[in-house]
Amino acid sequence: MKMWFISNPPGNSTIQVQNIEDFKWLTSSYSPVLKQLESKSMIEYYFKSHHANSDENLKYRNPKYLSILNHLRFYLPEIFPKLNKVLFLDDDVVVQKDLSSLWKVDLKGNVIGVVETCGEKFHRFDRYLNFSNPLIAKKFDPHACGWAFGMNIFDLAEWRRQNITSVYHSWQNLNQERLLWKLGTLPVGLVTFWNHTLPLDQSWHLLGLGYNPNVDHRDIEKAAVIHFNGNLKPWLEIGLPKYRNYWSKYVDHEQVYIRECNISP
Repeated sequence: MKMWFISNPPGNSTIQVQNIEDFKWLTSSYSPVLKQLESKSMIEYYFKSHHANSDENLKYRNPKYLSILNHLRFYLPEIFPKLNKVLFLDDDVVVQKDLSSLWKVDLKGNVIGVVETCGEKFHRFDRYLNFSNPLIAKKFDPHACGWAFGMNIFDLAEWRRQNITSVYHSWQNLNQERLLWKLGTLPVGLVTFWNHTLPLDQSWHLLGLGYNPNVDHRDIEKAAVIHFNGNLKPWLEIGLPKYRNYWSKYVDHEQVYIRECNISP
């Protein structure tokens, strides 16, 4: 990554590439998800093939969903101890418009600015959380709006003041047996930041380009950030052709690193 930015100078931006091995505070005694990832039961659940029929949907056992790299978003105050605000972007997004005005958004005491995704029933809380469990049922509204990771503004000062990391740790400990939710970082994000989110205008963040063939091109053109969430990434042969150019037009296929990656044009 360092060589990439040396070969492709980022203009006036300052780039800092951090190594997870340098995070000496990130230990299994501090991070419940790291402890769970290292546990024998978790390794068996996620990696042993004889459990293949234990879930109706095999994606619930994909080990990427318990990657500590995926969970680093919950440690932003530790990763950036001197910062009070962070704009978070996933690695499968394309920024199409200036985001600087997001920096001026008043989060009104909330910790995170989000784009809600509850236009369909599919994206309500009951899609992500197990409401048959009393811990979930008594705390959350099954019809509450879900929201999206991938483009978020975080108030780290408020995060520290409200000790949100301890909330995250608490829920991760409660879900050690995977009875509250099964999939990814979004469910734990929903419970961690419950009542700490500020909805942003929908035009800031458009999702679905990695799985939904019916995203309106007019919505794509209007969006500040488009998100190729899903398996059909634009750099793969299985990527949806109708959306690929929104990503590929920024790619220099003459660049040596790009050629070596064998990216589908």
